[in-house]
Amino acid sequence: MKHFLIPAVALLIVLKCSGQTIIDKDPVIEKMVNAVSADSLLSYNRQLVGFGTRSTLSATNDPVRGIGAAREWVLSKFREFAGNAHGRMKVQLDRWTVPADGKRVDVTTDMGNAMAILEGTDTSDKRIFIISGHMDSRVSDVMNRISPAPGANDDGSGTCAVLESARVMSSGSFPATLIFVAVCGEEQGLLGSEHLAEMAKQHNWQMEGMLNNDIMGSNNSNQTNIIDNTRVRVFSEGLPAADLDKKAAQIRQYGLENDGQSRQLARYVKEIGERYVANLEVVMVYRNDRYLRGGDHSPFVQRGFPAVRITEMNENFEHQHQDVRTENHIRYGDLTEFMDFEYLRKNTAMNLACLANLAKSPSLPREVKMDVKDLSNATYLYWKAPLQGRVKGYYILMRETTAAQWQKKFFTAATEIHLPFSKDNYFFAVQAVGPDGNEGLPVVPMPGK
Repeated sequence: MKHFLIPAVALLIVLKCSGQTIIDKDPVIEKMVNAVSADSLLSYNRQLVGFGTRSTLSATNDPVRGIGAAREWVLSKFREFAGNAHGRMKVQLDRWTVPADGKRVDVTTDMGNAMAILEGTDTSDKRIFIISGHMDSRVSDVMNRISPAPGANDDGSGTCAVLESARVMSSGSFPATLIFVAVCGEEQGLLGSEHLAEMAKQHNWQMEGMLNNDIMGSNNSNQTNIIDNTRVRVFSEGLPAADLDKKAAQIRQYGLENDGQSRQLARYVKEIGERYVANLEVVMVYRNDRYLRGGDHSPFVQRGFPAVRITEMNENFEHQHQDVRTENHIRYGDLTEFMDFEYLRKNTAMNLACLANLAKSPSLPREVKMDVKDLSNATYLYWKAPLQGRVKGYYILMRETTAAQWQKKFFTAATEIHLPFSKDNYFFAVQAVGPDGNEGLPVVPMPGK
């Protein structure tokens, strides 16, 4: 009996291994992911904390302390990285003033978003992808512009991720345009992101994805005392905030409550992020944001742009929005000593992988349709090629109606496909694939005949 058991087990193992799906990684993206440095992130963070306070209401003309000094330093780093971009990275401070509003702005205030724009290599490709963090900080009293407000994690972590992504990606070539931005005024009411989102709308930007990073560099929580640097959250809206009244009937009819643009972007972040970054699980949260909180992605989703928020899994509220102090043997304050820079490295690398894969991919397939003229237990999908980017083919994505993630992929080089699966039982989507295997964002089909 034993003589037959061992070969049978060995054969089972061989068959199991031969059936495994191998995930291909783009070597260019993999190299960039490996270049993300925890030491660089630590050095950025120490510099940001060193400005004493980055309150939006703090001094804008002091060379060493306050929000003005901080944004000038961020701009100087962007200019340094732009030296690697062969003239394709433009650095600018987008400035405006905000009058006193009787709420969180008590005097007319000089505002400025620090931006580095890496122009796409394909002049016909008008797509824009954004990575953001907010450079401003606060203490317990949001109007306090004097006390130390180190803001190491909120949102020094997001600003560091933006800077490191700009450093690594500045020498890369991408067909689409990338914008790296450290916005201001988040703590005073999302002022910087409101300004940027409105500018994107007024100038008709073809903005197809925005990754907002806010509080993503600490690995532990108070109260629950969980310590874990292997998971990060991505928040995304379900029902679209823009024009919901016009879209609601169609969403209800076809059961698309879970398939808006931002939710598709969140799924994409999970798949691509976990593909390139070891020991990191991207946890999708089916909410636009946390209770009682708001983020810089919200002004974008409110204007119809796909945008998500990326935040650490276990927040520690002893180190957020707190005066720096010690009470009852507890050290309060948002300080660098409470950060985990290996965790921040992984979260930054996840952002970078998603941005790079998006910017290298073709644009969206057009007029994606599902044939519904006959009752059928099969599904026929058809579409038109993207307007921008070279296309190797298309992935057809499929999942059960109760599944959170896409479960199956089918590849075709054609612009149509017949599948032996019922459209009544599954959701489908189509995504274009470039020559190097970079997938674009999925497009859910609409009924057609």
